[in-house]
Amino acid sequence: MRISPGAHFFYLIFHDMNLTSFRGSKKAENPHYLLLGHPVEHSWSPLMHNTALEYYEMNARYYAVDISSRELAELASFFNEDNFLGANVTVPYKQLLGEYLDRIHQTADDIGAINTIVKREYRLEGYNTDVYGFLSPLYEWEEILEDQNAIIFGTGGASKAIVAGLIELGMAEIFLVSRKPARITSFKNMDQVEIISYHEWTSRVENAYLIVNATPLGMYPKVNQSPIRNSEKQFLSDRICYDLVYNPTKTKFLEQAKSVGAQTIGGLEMLIQQGSRSFQLWTGRSFPKELVKEKLHEHIQN
Repeated sequence: MRISPGAHFFYLIFHDMNLTSFRGSKKAENPHYLLLGHPVEHSWSPLMHNTALEYYEMNARYYAVDISSRELAELASFFNEDNFLGANVTVPYKQLLGEYLDRIHQTADDIGAINTIVKREYRLEGYNTDVYGFLSPLYEWEEILEDQNAIIFGTGGASKAIVAGLIELGMAEIFLVSRKPARITSFKNMDQVEIISYHEWTSRVENAYLIVNATPLGMYPKVNQSPIRNSEKQFLSDRICYDLVYNPTKTKFLEQAKSVGAQTIGGLEMLIQQGSRSFQLWTGRSFPKELVKEKLHEHIQN
């Protein structure tokens, strides 16, 4: 089935509301999937998943719901409602919502973060599809990256998925860059990982073939930010530079990298790939990736 231009567009636009207002709306009276986080107004996940749901003519819609800390107590009862079918989870709740679930699958448990909730016969299961999404665009460089080093800016929940993926990819040493390295304890039992400060990263770059921005620096609306200074951009030359930020698609970090001849990867590909895996877990159907890309590019151009 092909969506004609503009068809059902009211289903594809973003819906940003809190949990209380969503539960009291007509939208909650019909089958739905959700994005749960704070903030969520920047997310393109509703456009992606509603495109896929519409493609298969499924009786369900996907909405972005901004969850405040005081609303967390409502989630246990909300998850049991018949019309709730599943969810994606984003910051700051990837490490918190596991306590609401009946089962956490191994990858998510190892990472200590979930980003997908699947509902099966009233049982709630937690998955992490970020590893799959992150690795997908890197496989074409798999042989080059094996046994090499990586530098990751950021030590949050996304970094845990990245580290797991890079270990799976066979990378040798992984340097995580933090503003406060002495306070980071979640990677202390991982031999391949070293936590370093921002003023140290350039001294580790010689054998690092992959450099990743896993911070929100550069994300809309603060698009002029980057984890590195302009005076440091020459250290990105001849490397693969990967930014997890997808809005905007061309971040300052990627512009810095491209200006010195680096290979660049934007966060849009990871977004689509992790969303593809979530959709398959929820519905058992393959994600219409090319159609989703088409819709996302239409949105970006507008």
